Amino acid sequence: MYPLVLAVHSLLRWAVLSAGLYACGRALAGARGGRGWTPADARAGLWFMVAADLQFVLGLALYAGLSPIPRIAFQDFGAAMGNAVLRFWAVEHIFGMTVALALVHIGRVRVRKTEDVRRRHILAAILFGLALVTMAATIPWPGLPAGRPLLRGF
Repeated sequence: MYPLVLAVHSLLRWAVLSAGLYACGRALAGARGGRGWTPADARAGLWFMVAADLQFVLGLALYAGLSPIPRIAFQDFGAAMGNAVLRFWAVEHIFGMTVALALVHIGRVRVRKTEDVRRRHILAAILFGLALVTMAATIPWPGLPAGRPLLRGF
């Protein structure tokens, strides 16, 4: 089960990043172009949130039991904090992704509650953009100490 969930989690990151870039791009274009808020803008944010939620659930399954890395880290948490790779997986990755997910959800709620159309686009661009930056900062890119391949097969 672990290899399958890990492979899906690895591949789904591209859908999450793509959906986030699309939602953020629509928001920036709407703010710059002064166009109204459309159902397509709302759907872009919704799909970003849905993809991020699904990715987070898969990540929690890995973190809570399928992956051996958090188990190893929690056996001696103090020593794990001194190891860059274990610290990344035990703390940094999950913390960063939790913050990013919160930013996506806050963005969706704030956008829906805002009446001013231009402000909607600006809020979506800022909050979705911050979520994307946070995600990008806590993805295990190749070349980093905890780096993983860009594509992982089944």
